[in-house]
Amino acid sequence: MDAISNKVDTTVSGVVRLGDGARGMRGVVVAVGTAALADLTASRTRGGDGEFDAELERRLLEIGFVEGAQVEILHEGLFGRDPIAVKVDTMRVALRRHEARAILVRPEPGGAERRS
Repeated sequence: MDAISNKVDTTVSGVVRLGDGARGMRGVVVAVGTAALADLTASRTRGGDGEFDAELERRLLEIGFVEGAQVEILHEGLFGRDPIAVKVDTMRVALRRHEARAILVRPEPGGAERRS
């Protein structure tokens, strides 16, 4: 987790934001919330102030995006690839990509490549 707190590019440590993944990407959740968002501001694609509050973190944790959870991106929206359908352990949920960027995932080898 040092890579996150030191604002180092997360791809160096093999960790990516769930919201940056492509359809078919599988992995394990390693962090959720503000710790996962240390360097998000520079890469946001939506407008706004760049701040994610405790409400989003709480909601993601309640849904099941906890450390160690297995995730897979099942579907992407047609326009702008948003929203995405994600399998979290045995449940399926839909998230906006900017919300999914609050979730850091260690991808499984052989999964779909990350998209920019």
